[in-house]
Amino acid sequence: MAGHGAPAPKVPDAAGLTLGIAATDWNASVVEQMLKRALDAAEDAKVAEVKVLHVAGAVELPIAAQALARKYDAVVALGTVIRGGTAHFDYVCKSVTEGLTRVALDESTPVAHGVLTVDNQEQAVARAGFADSTEDKGYEAVVAALGAALAIRSLD
Repeated sequence: MAGHGAPAPKVPDAAGLTLGIAATDWNASVVEQMLKRALDAAEDAKVAEVKVLHVAGAVELPIAAQALARKYDAVVALGTVIRGGTAHFDYVCKSVTEGLTRVALDESTPVAHGVLTVDNQEQAVARAGFADSTEDKGYEAVVAALGAALAIRSLD
């Protein structure tokens, strides 16, 4: 698992911060669970406001994240891309990763990459924060984005 050796998420006190979440409609059962866990993390961190945008698929996440980054203190992108038998997987994953990174840098807003890039449905479920999952990427993405936003604010 990719999360091997990762520290336990430390939920920051993000009272006063706002959070935008972009979530895909593809692989809805997994993404909806990730969104539920992301919203749980936002509540645990005492986020002042959360806005959720739903988009069709992973390729649409960067533009939605950019719109959110212009209005919110931190952004999380949630989705699941499952490898198929063609190169499409590689193009989508690269496009999404580069797009989200570009948004974060261009907008000077933390954008957490909560997009699962997996070989199969079982790997996605294992990372989605279900009761029997080994990882909780929706929750972790919110903690990461809020932590980065607070770190940046500490520079002021």
